[in-house]
Amino acid sequence: MELQKIFGANVRHHRRAVGWTLEQLAGEVGVSRETIGKIERGISAPLFETVEKIAQTLGVSPQALLGAKSFPSGARGETLSSINGILANMNDKQLVRTQKMLEALKGG
Repeated sequence: MELQKIFGANVRHHRRAVGWTLEQLAGEVGVSRETIGKIERGISAPLFETVEKIAQTLGVSPQALLGAKSFPSGARGETLSSINGILANMNDKQLVRTQKMLEALKGG
């Protein structure tokens, strides 16, 4: 289940980075808007063929979408995974504000 959530968050990050709607990505991949929505929310696990189509459409490797850069185990990994999920649901304006807040917390 965790892999589904990581995959979904990564799809959402990359889709938003190219400025596409759910409908646009769904049309390019050949699936419904609802399917992409469920994938992004981590509710539905796509077939490998669909993973490859999504990756190709977004111009990234399937490994990148599947979380090739995995989080460490334990509490730190769970926290990072949770933060990643929250960030994936933010729009660009919210991401910029969050980045500024994090930089202020970090002290730089």
